[in-house]
Amino acid sequence: GHYISVDTSYEGEKAVLSSPDLYSEEWSCVRLIYQIATTSDTSPDPARLNLYLRQEGESFDRWLWSAKEPSDSWLIASLDLKNSTKKYKLVLEGEMGQDKSTSIAVFEIKITSGYCIECDFEENHLCGYVNRWNPNVNWFVGGGNIRNSQSILPKDHTLNSALGHYMYVDSVYVKHFQEVAQLISPKTMAPISGCLSFYYQLKQESSIVFTVYLRDMGGFYEEIWKTDSALNADWALAEVDFNAPYPMEVIFEVAFNSAKGGYVALDDISFSPVYCSNQTGTPFNPANAGCNFEEDLCNFYQDHKDGPGWSRVKVKRNVYRAGDHTTGFGYYLLANTKFTSQPGYIGRLYGPTLPGNLQFCLRFYYALYGFFKMSGTLAVYIFEENHVVQEKIWSVLDSAKGVWTQAEISFKKPMPCKVVFVSWCKSFWDCGLVALDDVSLSLGSCQAADLLLPSPGECTFEKDECMFTQKKRGRGGWHRKRGPTPTSYTGPKGDHTTGVGYYMYIEASNMVYGQRAYLVSRSLRGTSGKQCLTFFYHMYGAGTGLLSVYLKKEGDDEEIPLWRRTGEQSISWLRGLIEYESDTNYQIIFEAIRGVSIRSDTAIDDILFQAGPCLEVEEIQFSSGYPDSLNEIEY
Repeated sequence: GHYISVDTSYEGEKAVLSSPDLYSEEWSCVRLIYQIATTSDTSPDPARLNLYLRQEGESFDRWLWSAKEPSDSWLIASLDLKNSTKKYKLVLEGEMGQDKSTSIAVFEIKITSGYCIECDFEENHLCGYVNRWNPNVNWFVGGGNIRNSQSILPKDHTLNSALGHYMYVDSVYVKHFQEVAQLISPKTMAPISGCLSFYYQLKQESSIVFTVYLRDMGGFYEEIWKTDSALNADWALAEVDFNAPYPMEVIFEVAFNSAKGGYVALDDISFSPVYCSNQTGTPFNPANAGCNFEEDLCNFYQDHKDGPGWSRVKVKRNVYRAGDHTTGFGYYLLANTKFTSQPGYIGRLYGPTLPGNLQFCLRFYYALYGFFKMSGTLAVYIFEENHVVQEKIWSVLDSAKGVWTQAEISFKKPMPCKVVFVSWCKSFWDCGLVALDDVSLSLGSCQAADLLLPSPGECTFEKDECMFTQKKRGRGGWHRKRGPTPTSYTGPKGDHTTGVGYYMYIEASNMVYGQRAYLVSRSLRGTSGKQCLTFFYHMYGAGTGLLSVYLKKEGDDEEIPLWRRTGEQSISWLRGLIEYESDTNYQIIFEAIRGVSIRSDTAIDDILFQAGPCLEVEEIQFSSGYPDSLNEIEY
């Protein structure tokens, strides 16, 4: 047969292969048979094969999958594609990296309707199911008129004929007590929940244990089904409720006690998004367990016998006190421990109840002011529902004063539980302020989320400058930096993404008054309809100049001004929102102009492009100078 491979004669370029327009009104599964072959052992910059989804009406492709592991045989990848009403294309991208001897090849791409974990075992790729090799007992393909087994089945279940195929495992080679054969499904790549069903046959002389597990990426096994002892020599249907909110594998495991055990056969694994049992429960939505405190406390609450623990406060834009993390001028929570008379004061904030037996990732931002000793001033506890057991899962060690810093914690508890934020003062003499904002909860561990490539329309500047380049580099351009800028009384103390990451800024002491620095995006796909650009900017310093954002359409010399700020704005990172449209390909340009003095370090961070109109509207697109009420603090 034929395969397609990346031409290696172009160094550093990407090879791109795109599909025709596709529609999938139903859930479908993409199967890709590929190989990355190399002769060298390790390469600092390995070759990669990436798969993206290019949806109609979006300027950026969505990342679906990547592989960089070299192999000496063809591998199969299975990816679930959610149903969608929009047209889309699949885009395969080969990146050669530095290694000359590598080849990237694709043998087959197949899109079928249905879920990737479904299989009837009639095709030779077995839908990406794999046997975990064991010296003595393994899952084999049976049927297809091959008489190769001691205890052969007359017919499979799919075709109900001798020509059909099924999977089976036989005890004839068992050497040791309790030997185990495992058949492992492809990883689920999109959250699914519903009913998993399959047909099996079991013939036993001595006891066989046939079990189905779910395994998450942390290696935790959860048993979801087990055979009862009743025997049947015919195909029996098994159904089990199945919930995979984050990537999981289904494992079919058979354990034998002796070589005369018998056999187990398996066929027609299928999935339906409706639960088998008539359980009507709405699946847990992690969005309900987060809060940015702009409107209210969401589903968080306080116990009032603790006293006036946390209050929602807002600081107007000013140059002395930092505002919230969400926008720079919104609300956050403050445990104002200064106003309490007793030492050992505690403020507790309870989150909503979370279901047990799920892996969670909790992220939030905190800032501390006015403590001499910071460690332990803010802690996170897990309360199990009976409120008897509480476990401390995080506490602050040290942090830069007044910088919004991100914390992330992964946890999994067997029982339903609550997250509780506790702030406290150990002594009356050392009592400061603890601020909390942008609490979010997601399913899956934080580490798993960090391994994913960032979404293509997002740039946090943590690794590089993403889709941006500079018109001219040099001392007078934009610089990528972490921590505070060198000049006092200007520039941020830390970035907006985590508080300890990177941002882009202009260093005013290397520039002259009125000098410009440009950060230009690569060419972005034009689409019909509105687009929304969100970013954060930092303009603090008495001599601050201008920050402007322009839209430049392909083939046009004119740069259309979209947004501008002049002069010092705030000591906080402020959120900028721009709604724009362009049906031809275009570029977005950030232009900073140095102001009258060296106190004019202007910075930007966390740029995000989204399809569709902005959900909120920014009142002023073009503004200058201070508002008069700049330094009033409002509680």
